[in-house]
Amino acid sequence: MAKTALITGVTGQDGSYLAEFLLAKGYNVHGMVRRTSSFATGRIDHLRQPFDGGHNGLQLHYGDLGDGTGLRRVIELVAPDEVYNLAAQSHVRISFDQPEYTADVVGLGALRLLEAVRDHSRSTGRQVRFYQAGSSEMFGKAAEVPQRETTPFHPRSPYACAKVYAHWQTRNYREAYGMFAANGILFNHESPRRGENFVTRKITRSATRIKVGLQDKLALGNLDAKRDWGFAGDYVEAMWLILQHPEPDDFVIATGESHSVQEFLELAFQRLGLDWRKHVEFDPRLMRPAEVDILQGDATKARTLLAWRPKVGFKELVAMMVDADLELAHRELKAQS
Repeated sequence: MAKTALITGVTGQDGSYLAEFLLAKGYNVHGMVRRTSSFATGRIDHLRQPFDGGHNGLQLHYGDLGDGTGLRRVIELVAPDEVYNLAAQSHVRISFDQPEYTADVVGLGALRLLEAVRDHSRSTGRQVRFYQAGSSEMFGKAAEVPQRETTPFHPRSPYACAKVYAHWQTRNYREAYGMFAANGILFNHESPRRGENFVTRKITRSATRIKVGLQDKLALGNLDAKRDWGFAGDYVEAMWLILQHPEPDDFVIATGESHSVQEFLELAFQRLGLDWRKHVEFDPRLMRPAEVDILQGDATKARTLLAWRPKVGFKELVAMMVDADLELAHRELKAQS
């Protein structure tokens, strides 16, 4: 029989790619969405129709990581074989402005979901495999580069602190209750579906709008920060592989390369034949109170035990995002004419 998966945060970048991936593998896929006054399903609308002619498409359920009772209802209704917890207030800079909300959703939200899964398993006798989406931001001001599974955490934001809490709760539930609870410590992963308030998408979106004459300037903060950037489509495969591993464990998922924000900026503008120096302005409001200078992952464990490797390189990723946003800018220009 087909496996059933539940994805929290299904409307986000990772959730949409993961839903596509699992549907293509024949899963019954359910997603959890928060009730809001506006629709935020643009990334997943194409998945809600019968998929591939063979089975139902993505099925959605209202739920919120801040509501433990609601989480239990969703778990009981879906009866998943696998749960992927991708929901979060995931913007690091904004977490400084909303620390309490971030801690509640990212940290306690993971705990509430773990409890709901544990209660379901205990009452039904079914093993549910649980994936917790960790973040390279947990390493923060790490003492070593690159960072691996054994590198001590040194979080430098409310978001990162909350992710560390969720990480250790996941390990605790694995050790205390024998749950199949695994952590994926994913380094930065981007795509044309990335939110426009994240620096990579902000760059490609603005650069392409500048190219077609829809804007002239782009405000950025720290250009020297270095990150290990991969393609989100590659990283959701790693999430799945982590839950297919015989034993629950924790894995760093990364490309092993580190590039600065300025390198990303230069490649994006070069692809469009533009000089970024003529258009980029520094905005101190975009600086973090506590900066993270460099994140670079060592995914040797994932390569060895999961046979996972990234397929899309850094330059390919930038080109992919620029090309997609250039099409979007042309459509926007046409709509205004």
